[in-house]
Amino acid sequence: EDGIRDECTSLVGSEMCIRDRVAMARNAIQFQKGLSLQSFVKQYGSEEQCEQVLYRLRWPQGFVCPECGNTTGCALHSRKIYQCHKCHHQTSLTAGTLFHGTKLALTQWFLAIYLLTQRKQSLSALQLSRDLGVKYDTAWRMKHKLMQVMLERGRQDTLGDRIEIDDAYLGGEMPGKRGRGAHHKTPFIAAVETTQDGRPMKLHLRRVAGFQQREIARYASASLVPGSIVFSDGLACFAAVKTAGCRHVPIVTGSGRTAARHPTFKWVNTLLGNVKTALTGTFHAIREKHVPRYLAEFEYRFNRRFDLPAMIERLAYVALRTPPMPQRLLSLAEQWG
Repeated sequence: EDGIRDECTSLVGSEMCIRDRVAMARNAIQFQKGLSLQSFVKQYGSEEQCEQVLYRLRWPQGFVCPECGNTTGCALHSRKIYQCHKCHHQTSLTAGTLFHGTKLALTQWFLAIYLLTQRKQSLSALQLSRDLGVKYDTAWRMKHKLMQVMLERGRQDTLGDRIEIDDAYLGGEMPGKRGRGAHHKTPFIAAVETTQDGRPMKLHLRRVAGFQQREIARYASASLVPGSIVFSDGLACFAAVKTAGCRHVPIVTGSGRTAARHPTFKWVNTLLGNVKTALTGTFHAIREKHVPRYLAEFEYRFNRRFDLPAMIERLAYVALRTPPMPQRLLSLAEQWG
């Protein structure tokens, strides 16, 4: 009896240790220090500091001519340009990048990046215009350019191992047909990669044309690692993940609160609730063609939540490798994420 009692005590203790470690890991993420506004001003508060950061991010090994690839050149400080010693091509620090031709100070761009990456909730263009002291149209273009960078960067991320997937819609209640296929609502899928002990690692929020097998197959082939185990509800279209070499485990959950509380889909349901709260609590309306960008913004922040301060320079790094994005390209937004 003493042996059995000791074994039970040991098992209970081990279970509590695992539970404590999981709780500590969650708290480490949830309560980690971001970059305070005071620290941000110290690092990026002047134009010169921002220029130095962009130079380091664009040319880590020193100047490289974008025309001929030569690695020697000189800076013409009077015009803030760099000239190649070999072909004499002249370029600015921001030429050919997302910041190309901007009339705004780099400090305003970095402040916009800070505001969009360090908060859990999204930020409207109106609030951004007030924070930066610029016109609404200017703030809208800045925000959408940065969200497009997040969208394009997020396409490179893939999910693997254990994946929870579900269907969802964005849009308010409108008269007419309800549920799947309803008008005035934007369909998208949410997929979460979790560890075996139940911790969420990465998130995908991708706009789709509808919940048909061809759409799920398109997403799975581009974004899921073959051999992954995908858990979904009983919606038939999710069986298409098998075309990408994934194992599909459908679980019929019913509807309403019973489905929302099913333990297999804990994290995908939790994050879907957070997404909808973040978007509907910030924006009065989102144009359908821009939905992929707004989803990508939430996805980008979540997937890089483990190191909040680094998110600023990571986004600036990708922006420096993104071609210029004029207004006409922002308006011709892609329909699918």
